[in-house]
Amino acid sequence: MLPAEAALAVPELLAPAGDWSCLKAAVASGADAVYFGLPKFNARMRADNFSEDQLPEVVRYLHKHGVKAYVTLNVLIFSDELPDAVQQLKLLESAGVDAVIVQDAGVAWLARELAPALRVHASTQMTVTSPEGAAFAESLGVSQIVLARELSIHEIGKFREVGVPLEVFVHGALCVAYSGQCLTSESLGQRSANRGECAQACRMPYELVVDGETVDLGEKRYLLSPQDLAAVEEIPDLVRAGVLSFKIEGRLKSPEYVAAVTAVYRRALDAAIAGEPFEASREDWYKLEMTFSRGLYPGWMHGVNHQELVGARYGKKRGHFLGHVSRTGPDFVEIASAAKAVAPKAGDGVVFENPSDTNAEHGGRIFSALGNRLTFGRGRVNLSAIAVGCGVWKTDDPALTKSLNQSFAAASHTRSERRKPMDIRLTGRAGEPMRAFFSMLGSHFEIDSISALDVAHHRPLETIRLREQFGKLKATPYELREFENALEGPVMLPLSAINRMRQAAVHYFDEGRQKISTPNDPSRSLTAILTTIASRPASPKNAPLLSVLVRSDEQADAALSAGAELVYLDFEDIRRYGDAVRRLRTNASETKLFLATPRIQKAGEQGFFKLIERAEPDGVLIRNLGALAFFGNSSMECVGDFSLNVANPISAAVFKDAKLDRVTASYDLTGGQVLALAKSLPNGWLEITIHQHMPMFHMEHCVFAAFMSDGKDFTDCGRPCEKHQVHLRDRVGIEHPLRADVGCRNTLFNASAQTGGKFFPQFFEAGIRHFRVELLEENAEETARVVSAYHSLLAGERAGDALWRDLKAVPQLGVTQGML
Repeated sequence: MLPAEAALAVPELLAPAGDWSCLKAAVASGADAVYFGLPKFNARMRADNFSEDQLPEVVRYLHKHGVKAYVTLNVLIFSDELPDAVQQLKLLESAGVDAVIVQDAGVAWLARELAPALRVHASTQMTVTSPEGAAFAESLGVSQIVLARELSIHEIGKFREVGVPLEVFVHGALCVAYSGQCLTSESLGQRSANRGECAQACRMPYELVVDGETVDLGEKRYLLSPQDLAAVEEIPDLVRAGVLSFKIEGRLKSPEYVAAVTAVYRRALDAAIAGEPFEASREDWYKLEMTFSRGLYPGWMHGVNHQELVGARYGKKRGHFLGHVSRTGPDFVEIASAAKAVAPKAGDGVVFENPSDTNAEHGGRIFSALGNRLTFGRGRVNLSAIAVGCGVWKTDDPALTKSLNQSFAAASHTRSERRKPMDIRLTGRAGEPMRAFFSMLGSHFEIDSISALDVAHHRPLETIRLREQFGKLKATPYELREFENALEGPVMLPLSAINRMRQAAVHYFDEGRQKISTPNDPSRSLTAILTTIASRPASPKNAPLLSVLVRSDEQADAALSAGAELVYLDFEDIRRYGDAVRRLRTNASETKLFLATPRIQKAGEQGFFKLIERAEPDGVLIRNLGALAFFGNSSMECVGDFSLNVANPISAAVFKDAKLDRVTASYDLTGGQVLALAKSLPNGWLEITIHQHMPMFHMEHCVFAAFMSDGKDFTDCGRPCEKHQVHLRDRVGIEHPLRADVGCRNTLFNASAQTGGKFFPQFFEAGIRHFRVELLEENAEETARVVSAYHSLLAGERAGDALWRDLKAVPQLGVTQGML
């Protein structure tokens, strides 16, 4: 049988499904594959999702129509959840699911070990942003990679050296933060985005505070809410860049959305594959806008443009822009129509924009539409509150909704006429069975003829005849595309035997992959794997060690004066690292100096790592998969940071085996979960950030450039990040610090520090020896006070109960207050 890792033959269109209606809409509208979730372990817990009992029926339905079934297991898995995660992997394998989409590096490795027939796709939550990161994912057994949405077409093209098929989002909502790197919902609302519970804090209003003064941005209040992605015009360039899977976001969206978007992108992708021109029509754009839109934009496909990505006037669905109010009367509103606006009609829903408060907007259904004059049912809309000049948006079109519903209403019985291409290769010689290899959009089937080939003396099997026989697929959803006859010599075989082989392949693709029950090998069970990890060599260190992460020279000097044993330098400008290391070594030669890498690394940004290497530190704080590859064979000590998302002993072992000396526990873990993780690992493997300001949003979007300049990127923004101290004030009045890094990526930090000092004795007893304090805006005096407090804690001279009061910090570790 052909290997499950075989690359896709042709590009696929991948559509979302949150329920049966969406699934049928995707199938009827031309999807090659559909992704959906089960009740556990998926990043869209608010979707209806499918039950485990429904899974076989869903897979059969999709395979009957020649569509692949991808299931999301795209969240971090905690230690006590590993048995359930393995059970789900085996369930997916036995149900014939075509692939599982995974975030957790440990789960990806487990799938290869315990469910080897199941293809594993790396979720965008794995934060793969560079070819080096893709190579690491491939080493885990990943056979398809969903790239980060922040990559441009040019940057995607640099992944050609990676042999794994690439998957890219082409339509739908854009997260302002890098997927897998957003801790905002946890930090502010105790809901983890890495656990499928995103609270969409990016869609809320914020105020810009510069050097202590609130900046008047007019109607711009939604400073972190991007427009929605629409890359339909970019499909040909993405095909040329090597993308093989085109993904539509939207497992929380309606079936009408799935139908409309899938149909538009189906035509665009077909044209690109055929090398034919395609331009989305006015009707196409109207459907995309009406089914869901916060404004449509190609995202980062053409690189960074900080003036366009975030419009900042609203954070929720708008629809189709009709124009502006030009006149109002006692029972009507007149509109100055926008260019390309589709005329409103009776029954359509509209909303009148109120940028100062989008939750206090007026709107309703149109009673009559005569030219540009709209009337509404008596008392249904407060027309006196409608201001001349405000924007008007069409939010609902019942006629369009009805048409889209009809497009997939019969999907349970019929499939659209588009048929799936099947490739066939034949091998064999006289005296052996003929072997046929069938391939259909990434799925593969192999079968031998029931009888052996004979030497042909009169009418040997010729290619044209074989192609005709194997191509008898008119009554199926498939059509023969590529055919290769690699038979050796003149041979013959009864046509009935050929027909049986063809029919077996059709049955296989109709019913899905054969049920596979992985043999029970006690040495490869989860229990055996965990036992092996726990028995691996431990660190000999017995005394606790306090490290301090600093973000300025002032903090570094103060931390050294306070007796820090290890200092992590995390400067926004890493070009300063070399001078800083040399200066600090002259002042404290006994203190270890580590340098932090940027949290994100894209193709072509290896220069950041070279600057760190040339600075000759004692060690490196590894924050991304590219840095892991670069420093993996270094003689320097390497520590994996929280951004690698280590949440269970399997993921800890994966990164330890990648040459890390220890790993930092994921900030998604509560105190109890940190203890459970520590107890399952050898002593010394784990580092805990015991004091910090939680890094919430980490984003390619630059607030400094977008709202403090007219520049589109670092080349013309004037670098306001280097001149001003900026905070974002949230709805309850808290001002959160904003920082830019060397790659111009922004991090918004929680204004309140948190401490897990109260639980230090439990952590130490569980074998944790490395404890980190992270500073943010502290001056020298505050730095000395914080470092001294934790020195006293680790030395047993001070109890942690009152530490949080003294430091004015929240008594919390990780993301969920009160769980400790």
